[in-house]
Amino acid sequence: MTIRKSWLRKLTVLVLAISLMVVSHPIAFSKSNYRIIDSSLAATGASDNEAVNSEKAELLGLYDKLALEAKGLTHMAFESAIKGFIHLKEAGKMRNQNILTIADFTLSSAKKRLFIIDMDNQKVLFNTYVAHGQKTGAEFAKDFSNRPESLQSSPGFYITSSTYNGKNGYSMHLMGQEAGINDKAYDRAIVMHGAPYVSESFIRARGYLGRSWGCPAVSQELTMPIIETIKNGTCLFIFSGDVAYLNKSKILNS
Repeated sequence: MTIRKSWLRKLTVLVLAISLMVVSHPIAFSKSNYRIIDSSLAATGASDNEAVNSEKAELLGLYDKLALEAKGLTHMAFESAIKGFIHLKEAGKMRNQNILTIADFTLSSAKKRLFIIDMDNQKVLFNTYVAHGQKTGAEFAKDFSNRPESLQSSPGFYITSSTYNGKNGYSMHLMGQEAGINDKAYDRAIVMHGAPYVSESFIRARGYLGRSWGCPAVSQELTMPIIETIKNGTCLFIFSGDVAYLNKSKILNS
């Protein structure tokens, strides 16, 4: 009996000690605390997502604000460009996040299908002509390739790079950002440059622009101001409605 009473006293003391520890340090023992931490992290994640969605919504609103439909830019091209722009921005790929260039190759080359947008000041800086590759199509861009010597354009997202003076005059390197789609652009010497066949007089004579060897060529008159505006780290997007590209692009399907 004495042993049993002694054991009960020790058990009582142990229970009291544990109770005091729980009261003194509730954080260490409360399961609800983990739920609080989890909900806090969830709230942070939700906040980040809300910020991204808010930015996306604001940028998508530029389509109407800048009357881009009236200027000819398709909504699908713009929406795709915004998705890639945000993706490259979050990936830290752009040195200059103020400019977005879109070449909508679903349009006839006789249309002003190049759009250069100042994202900060929310205005269209240039809306003009741009050529596609000789073997990409005549009036419309239909066939695309990442293969050297193909004389075809490559769709997708690029980051503009440095400038140089070459056989086509003042030109700008382009760095393709999509593996298997346009990542050979630099090796293929796919650059932005001016060309005499990018002009309204050429359109009047032939019905559409002349074609490059795969480069997004612009008019000689606008070569300098365009390149000076978008060089060194901005996003350039060549949009194609080609199903193969739309399905393959990891950026658009991310």
